[in-house]
Amino acid sequence: MAMAESQLEIWSGPGKTGQFTDTYNRIRDNLLDRGASYPLANTEIFLQGSYKNDTNVYADSDVDIVLNHNGAFYKDLSRLSAADRQAYDAAVGGTAVQYGYADFKKDATAYISRLYNNVRVGTKALYIPGNASRRNADVLIGSEFRRYHEFKSWQNQRYDEGICFFTSSGTMIENFPKQHSTNCTTKHQNTKSWFKPMVRIFKNMRNTMIEKKLLAEGVAPSYFIEGMLYNLPDHKFGGSYQATWIDCFNHIVSAKRDDLVCANYMHWLVRDNSPTSWPVANFNTFMAALKKNWES
Repeated sequence: MAMAESQLEIWSGPGKTGQFTDTYNRIRDNLLDRGASYPLANTEIFLQGSYKNDTNVYADSDVDIVLNHNGAFYKDLSRLSAADRQAYDAAVGGTAVQYGYADFKKDATAYISRLYNNVRVGTKALYIPGNASRRNADVLIGSEFRRYHEFKSWQNQRYDEGICFFTSSGTMIENFPKQHSTNCTTKHQNTKSWFKPMVRIFKNMRNTMIEKKLLAEGVAPSYFIEGMLYNLPDHKFGGSYQATWIDCFNHIVSAKRDDLVCANYMHWLVRDNSPTSWPVANFNTFMAALKKNWES
């Protein structure tokens, strides 16, 4: 039996954002204070995640913040032609980075730990616990990242700009949060404002399934749910929430899984052994749980 339209309509609405906005503004002001131990001229702060993308639901509690260093950059040169790679190497020469990611992360971690109590250093981000007036926050310390497509000179080059960070095990992960956010907004506009409410519906359904023990925590991160729905043709959205949900689900389960892309359009959505993709088993588990939950 299909889920009631009234329930889907409730789930489609955004969660409260007041305290989130205050949390972000206060942390941002602190991290850009002149007393910071890293070079502010080469630092930017921005949001990523559900609050940035306006897909937050009631249960969302953490504010996802990126503290990014753009005074130096990491790069992927694998798409350059041999001639362009030679031109890049000649342009770089023996230039050494004076203040790179390791220095920035060390200084930023120490500074944030002085600002807030009980800061925890996680595998990917720093966790700042909330209090009565502030929500929990995850601060990802990153560095500028460039995926190069062409290089003739510093005045004639073409690349996709993102961020990268290193996990506690030393693995570099590249990501493109600004492209993700921009593409989600464009999708929302192209679907006549149906995309983001449908993301919220799928997120609330995931949360309900976790509560019912039908799905384990961490199987279906919000980032991948946004990416999953990004792959749908625009005309699949609209009419009613029930009809749209069915069209969304049927399209995804019948699509060629390996052709699905993340919303940033830079990574494949479903792949094993990739830190930026949804593991195949988790994707399949989520789809099976959705079907069972909808039919029950």
